[in-house]
Amino acid sequence: MGAVLFVMNFKEEIFKSIQGMVDRAIDNCKVDRTYESIVKEITPKGYVVLDNTGSERTVQCCIPNLNLRKMQRVWVREPMGDLKKLHICGVIENTNNSTRRNRSR
Repeated sequence: MGAVLFVMNFKEEIFKSIQGMVDRAIDNCKVDRTYESIVKEITPKGYVVLDNTGSERTVQCCIPNLNLRKMQRVWVREPMGDLKKLHICGVIENTNNSTRRNRSR
């Protein structure tokens, strides 16, 4: 009976050890995150957008010669989970499309 309990505890300890290694590996895993945001303001330093937690961040746009407007929807990329490198990487749609508004009249 004692040998069976020893084997069960041994298996449980191995499982806990493996689970701990997997949990640490997941915690250390950093990937790029891309999510939808909106241009709230335009400043001399860049564009003010919302990050995925709802905080305002001033960021640059990585698309050359692209002029964005307030309230324009954009894609924002957070490389490797680093908010200091947050930047606009794409435009979702043009919110000031007058032809689209005229069609609904």
